[in-house]
Amino acid sequence: MALRRTLLVAPLLAACSVLPDRPYIDTLRFPLEPRRPGLPRTGRARRTLLVRTIRAGAGLETRNLRTIRPDGTESLDFYAEWAAPPAEAAEQSLRRWLIDSRLFAGILAPGSRVAPDFTLEGELTALAAMQGEGVARAELTLLLVDDRAGGNLVGQLVSSGTAPLASGTSPPTPEQAASAMSAALGNALASLEQALARFA
Repeated sequence: MALRRTLLVAPLLAACSVLPDRPYIDTLRFPLEPRRPGLPRTGRARRTLLVRTIRAGAGLETRNLRTIRPDGTESLDFYAEWAAPPAEAAEQSLRRWLIDSRLFAGILAPGSRVAPDFTLEGELTALAAMQGEGVARAELTLLLVDDRAGGNLVGQLVSSGTAPLASGTSPPTPEQAASAMSAALGNALASLEQALARFA
């Protein structure tokens, strides 16, 4: 009886071992690092700004590129992603942008021994290709705190930026979506720089 079971199972195992070949698809990875254009501001910067960790807003915890279809539904590209988590990359871009602007005497990180004049904290609330609008959109929602006045809240800043999609309202390629989203974040950072200028 044991021999008979073995003979029956063997053909089944052989049949299960034949699986259809699926082509391997490389995951594309894109940097999210807009660069500040133009020359830095002139003048003598006097104040310091502490930039705390930028948190990820709802739906932005994943690295996958996001597209919002014309009907409002969301599409995540599982074969195209950011090289780093988008909130982390946005924070590094924000630091580099403000350093390049020379708006403040120093852009501080958490744990710095230098006493800041102001503190900036908040989250990345939007980063997507808006197919129906033919643009990419990025948005940062931030709080500015005056540390010289005992940590008083100065105000809430909402900095947003858009950039055109090369595909218009057609589905963008990963390259088109990533390029437009990076440019949109750059425009949001430029808006933030203008808003912060009065406090420098």
